[in-house]
Order: sequence, then C-alpha cells, then structure tokens
Amino acid sequence: MDVKRVKDYLYWLYYQYLLVTCSYVLEPWEQSMFHTITVTVLAMVVYTAYVFVPIHVRLALQFFSQIFGSQPEGAV
Repeated sequence: MDVKRVKDYLYWLYYQYLLVTCSYVLEPWEQSMFHTITVTVLAMVVYTAYVFVPIHVRLALQFFSQIFGSQPEGAV
C-alpha cells in the first residue's frame, strides 16, 4: 500500500467528518471542545457496549430458551 494514498484518504475522511458535523465553521477552541466531547461520548458508548451488551444477550438467550421449552443448564 502506498503511504501517501493512505494519508490522503485519512485527510479526506477527516474533511468529510468536518463537513458532516459542520465543525469547520467553529473557532479553533470550539473545535477542540467539540472533538473532545465527541471522542468522550464515543468512548463511553463503546465501553458500555463492551461491558453490558454481552450480559444482556446472555440473559435474553436464557429467557427465550425457558419460554420455548429448552431445559435449563442446571437440569441435566
């Protein structure tokens, strides 16, 4: 892979991000605050999904297996 092409693609993605969020019209200190808040919220969503989604999926599978008549794991 060409390093220059990857670098240009990343710049293009960042430019698209600026256009979609309309943050290109903000002053530099406002952009900094906006990006900080955006990254923080994104990190919290990823962490929450990583920690709590598997637990809820496991509980949902147990619930539906009991409803549809499968034997519980401890009954074997």
